[in-house]
Amino acid sequence: MTEPSPTIVLIGHGMVGQRYLEALAERGITATHRITVLCEEPRPAYDRVHLTSYFSGSTPEDLSMTPAGFMEQHGIALHLDDPAEHIDRAARTVTSRSGRVFPYDVLVLATGSYPFVPPVPGKDAPGCFVYRTIEDLLAIEEYAKDKTTGAVVGGGLLGLEAAGALQGLGLAARIVEFAPRLMPVQVDEGGGAALLRTIESMGLTVHTGVGTQEVVTGEDGRVSGMRLSDGSTVDTELVVFSAGVRPRDQLARDAGLDVGERGGVAVDARCLTSDPHVYAIGECALAVDGRVYGLVAPGYEMAETAADDLLGRAKEFTGADLSTKLKLLGVDVASFGDAHGATPDSLDVVWSDSRSGIYKKLVVSPDGVLLGGVLVGDADAYSLLRPLTGSVPPVAPEQLVLPAGVGAPVALGPSALPDTAVICSCHNVTKKAITACSTLPEVKKCTKAGTGCGSCVKVIGQLLPAAADKGLCGCFPYTRAELYEIVRTRRLTSYEEILDGHGRPEARGGDGCEVCKPAVGSIIASLAATLGASGYVLDGGQAALQDTNDHFLANMQRNGSYSVVPRIPGGEITPDKLIVIGEVARDFGLYTKITGGQRIDLFGARVDQLPRIWARLVDAGFESGHAYGKALRTVKSCVGQTWCRYGVQDSVRMAIDLELRYRGLRAPHKLKSAVSGCARECAEAQSKDFGVIATASGWNLYVGGNGGATPRHADLLAQDLSDAELIRLIDRFLMFYIRTADRLERTSTWLERLEGGLDHLRDVVVHDSLGLCAELESLMADHVAHYRDEWAQTLQDPERLRRFVSFVNAPGAPDPTVKFVPERDQVKPDLAVLTIGGAVR
Repeated sequence: MTEPSPTIVLIGHGMVGQRYLEALAERGITATHRITVLCEEPRPAYDRVHLTSYFSGSTPEDLSMTPAGFMEQHGIALHLDDPAEHIDRAARTVTSRSGRVFPYDVLVLATGSYPFVPPVPGKDAPGCFVYRTIEDLLAIEEYAKDKTTGAVVGGGLLGLEAAGALQGLGLAARIVEFAPRLMPVQVDEGGGAALLRTIESMGLTVHTGVGTQEVVTGEDGRVSGMRLSDGSTVDTELVVFSAGVRPRDQLARDAGLDVGERGGVAVDARCLTSDPHVYAIGECALAVDGRVYGLVAPGYEMAETAADDLLGRAKEFTGADLSTKLKLLGVDVASFGDAHGATPDSLDVVWSDSRSGIYKKLVVSPDGVLLGGVLVGDADAYSLLRPLTGSVPPVAPEQLVLPAGVGAPVALGPSALPDTAVICSCHNVTKKAITACSTLPEVKKCTKAGTGCGSCVKVIGQLLPAAADKGLCGCFPYTRAELYEIVRTRRLTSYEEILDGHGRPEARGGDGCEVCKPAVGSIIASLAATLGASGYVLDGGQAALQDTNDHFLANMQRNGSYSVVPRIPGGEITPDKLIVIGEVARDFGLYTKITGGQRIDLFGARVDQLPRIWARLVDAGFESGHAYGKALRTVKSCVGQTWCRYGVQDSVRMAIDLELRYRGLRAPHKLKSAVSGCARECAEAQSKDFGVIATASGWNLYVGGNGGATPRHADLLAQDLSDAELIRLIDRFLMFYIRTADRLERTSTWLERLEGGLDHLRDVVVHDSLGLCAELESLMADHVAHYRDEWAQTLQDPERLRRFVSFVNAPGAPDPTVKFVPERDQVKPDLAVLTIGGAVR
């Protein structure tokens, strides 16, 4: 008789719990064990580190950390909304809230922590919340709808994020912190002062050195204010408690497991509790060094330790690095090592610039060993400084904190780091492991480095080998970005002079190739207004450079027919224009489809029909939708505040303005955009190359997103912008992308490849660190001023119309191979069926 498989029961399915399941799968344990997971929440594990991004438009599904199909693939039984309530260690069973009893051979506690709420009067009144789960955020969002003021108790990491969230919901927010400074655990007095100035400049009110004595309620029993320990009172309609967390160890206490004096399930170096059949990992565990770790990286390491122990591997968890790098309300904050200078005889090296909100402090020993540091406002050096902790840096400490232009700053590269330096602290990956890989995707797949908080990605990129030849193709030794600069500065307007003057010696005088011709054609088209060249992509030598679709200003479909896609800015259309589209589709027998881009595509046009179709559309006021070109496609929108009761801005008007401004803009790849009228994000702006989300104070701008086969959420570039500020930043962003991206590179991959990533992009287009912004704005102004609709231009010129024939020698004859058959009251391509030996293939 076959022995039953051993059973592992995991209590808790947060970030650490999910990492434990992945560790089991990676080690093959899911194939030899039955695994049951009891989850208290109604949803699988999600990214609690980025919880606040929900208020910027991320959905609960976006935050999920459980890959689709993971549980089914590994035979894991996940029970949502059914937490464990009792552990019988003698019987080795767990009873859940639903009354089900689960036997175990191995039990793993990953119950996490719970928010600490100070025992003050009124703490349970309606309007009081904690900030820990997605359900907490949903409750805050609902309650805040008709409120104008809010307060956060606690000025730590989550407290600052909660205050930012309240502000994003349109509330006047304040922070109350009992300690004398914000983020007292991570930063020192100087760093706290710099952070305070920056936070207050954002419109948040901060009270430090005072505690909450009472939550005041009104006649209806709801929150109306707070009484502080200094005797003052503040008006607020909503209170969020974010005053720290405590280990969730009650289940372990009730089961008789050893717990620490101040909480936490006591574990040894193998993460085993006082019961050899029970492990504890993450925030619920009191590690062997006497600490309860509230960071995700130590939790991941504990998860891997517990998984290894099942296989008898000699891995131990004896403590972890508490270094952190955070971005709070757009402010970089980092601390590492002995950040507070507690080591006897330690010395401080400090650079402080109160005007720009930058504070940098390094702690060193008398013999020059780097012990730790604090970085506020500029944390770019964190990824290099943290691995050097415990060693003598190769340069003087003051040179590591001085900004450019002061003294003799040193650009300390990753080559200075030893092979044993930990580059990714989330997954404990060393420099040696990273340099064994060749590309960033390979690093992420093989080591998981760069898949956690992401702060190490820049250094990883610097450690990977550079390509030997970065030339665009065999014809040019230059990258696309370098060719763009050559064309712009030398004002070249033809492919021939670009190839003959700047191509590889062996390619000069030739015809070029299918890689560089469309790339150069796109560069010339994007700069046409500035260069004084024709903006019509089929004029002169430009025509020979275009891709197949551009040759006929339409997308070729699988049976040789073409699609017709008129522009519908913002998705807004009048009934009269709808009627015209319907009549054109009916008269030419076209298949019609409403797309995800909020416009209507017409399929099945023969090439000779295109001018007649477009003549009708142009007469009705339509323009080309540029579905065929590497250009702006659409700017989607929701109905915004004009119609929607949740809308806070006119998203339709903004979408129309943006689409009309950037129509026809040629780029390295297609561009898509969207505008949402509130944080509910109905237009899906964060999946676009540039997306806009309305706030009570203006607009948030997101960049670098895309859907498709490898979806990526866009990153927040700037927030609470006026209309003019928003358009100015988009102008700069788009022209900087067009200027520096590679051929056929979407904004998402460009942003990930860009040295310095989002921070560098923000420096360039927001803070004008390279002095390019005026030039970028001028280039966009040239485009806007000289835009002409390509189909309107085509219809006005008989010579341009000559190309729209199926057969040059028989201009009036249609292509007989383009056929259709009926389907669902429309048509579809009648594709030839290949037969071999009488059998249909």
